Amino acid sequence: MPSDHVELKPGLETTRAQLAKAFGDAEAQERASQPGIVPMRKPYKKLFVFSDPHKSKENGYNFDGWTEGDEQGPVFDYTGTGPNGHQVLSGLNGTLLHHQEQGLELHLFISDGYVKPGGAKKQRYVGQMVVDATHPYVERWDHDPKGELRRVYVFRLRPVDTELTDMRPGDAVQPAQKTVVLPIPPREKTPPAAPGAKSKKTEKHNTGQIVAKVSVGERIVNRREGQLFTAFEEHLEKAGHTFSSFQITVAGETTRLTPDLYDVTDHVLYEGKGLTTRANVRMAIGQLADYRRHLEKADTLRVAVLLPSEPTPDVKALLKAEGVALVFQTDGGFAGFPLP
Repeated sequence: MPSDHVELKPGLETTRAQLAKAFGDAEAQERASQPGIVPMRKPYKKLFVFSDPHKSKENGYNFDGWTEGDEQGPVFDYTGTGPNGHQVLSGLNGTLLHHQEQGLELHLFISDGYVKPGGAKKQRYVGQMVVDATHPYVERWDHDPKGELRRVYVFRLRPVDTELTDMRPGDAVQPAQKTVVLPIPPREKTPPAAPGAKSKKTEKHNTGQIVAKVSVGERIVNRREGQLFTAFEEHLEKAGHTFSSFQITVAGETTRLTPDLYDVTDHVLYEGKGLTTRANVRMAIGQLADYRRHLEKADTLRVAVLLPSEPTPDVKALLKAEGVALVFQTDGGFAGFPLP
């Protein structure tokens, strides 16, 4: 049983060793200086995550911090554990992803200076969080300390109660210093798993939609776009085409732009939408225009919108007027592919 009581209040300053002593068992105490995701299962059923901006830079990423958020409220981006090679959605990252199903309360801490004397890192308690049910994580790419390109998973954490959350401007994701276009491999149909772990396909490839319970009530999360690209990538492979994408970091901004798909063989950039509506097509046109200007050989780069069905004649005319090609799914494949 714990020997020292620690009350988790926003702004509390403590150390990992003190938290392990107060909430954990011997195993948790041994992990006090190990990866940034630490389960405290018995008897407290908590999951502590520690964000350390300085250590993040050393490990080849700099994605942690508060983002601009969205209509549902603020979001804290938290990079999963695994300093070398591709990160996986199993192990401790899997525990974080599925913390609600495992009955674990998620609590966020940020490294904030050092304790004197002793030099232990000071951990500031931010508050209780939950992994976003609708959009739990995004993939990011960066180089590890050895210079190898690798995938990292950035989890999107939302405060359970914003009034009980220590949100400070200094904890925001920092804007990029320069614009960088990073070529990245094509998405994988199945997320990589740890050795010996059972493979599990992502929901976006298995179902047409899922029901996510979020603070604003039930919300239908459409997975058609994921299914559309799975089918299109298979179509490209059968046609002998090579494809990939890019991660575009823009100077002065905190977000990363990631086009849906780049057909290397035909030098075509695709943006896909799960619904064939005018609003979606207009959005895709704008996204393609934004991506295109950052890429090399933009003057010869062709752009196309990928849709699950044929749009109306006027939407087709809009695409033609904007110089954007159209590819849409049919019963037998994809109309408009390959581009003329």
